[in-house]
Amino acid sequence: MKEHDVCEVTCVDSEKTAHVQEQLEKSREIAGVAKLFKALSDETRMKIAYALTVEDELCVCDVANIVGATTATASHHLRHLKSLGLAKYRKEGKLVYYSLDDDHVKQIIHIAFAHQKEVIGRE
Repeated sequence: MKEHDVCEVTCVDSEKTAHVQEQLEKSREIAGVAKLFKALSDETRMKIAYALTVEDELCVCDVANIVGATTATASHHLRHLKSLGLAKYRKEGKLVYYSLDDDHVKQIIHIAFAHQKEVIGRE
């Protein structure tokens, strides 16, 4: 049985493909953006990121409680999000509080959830 979602003949638009390839070659952000999505592809990190859209700031202990993990595991995931520029932290006495790095990260999370709701609605 043939698939209907694949071209049946080869027909390359040289102008479009050259333009896109040129843009990709200029872009230094591709690898970083891929790492961002890879980080968010982990369910626990996605839960953490979402939690940080609901509350602007959470301590590591709160995050661990929310995602049902140890503080060591939550801290590991939070450090990973921080290393990719998705989260930031501040220390207050013996507590460490994390928040999303900026509004762009919050927007990415909100858009992803809105899209998922649309996908579910189509089913």
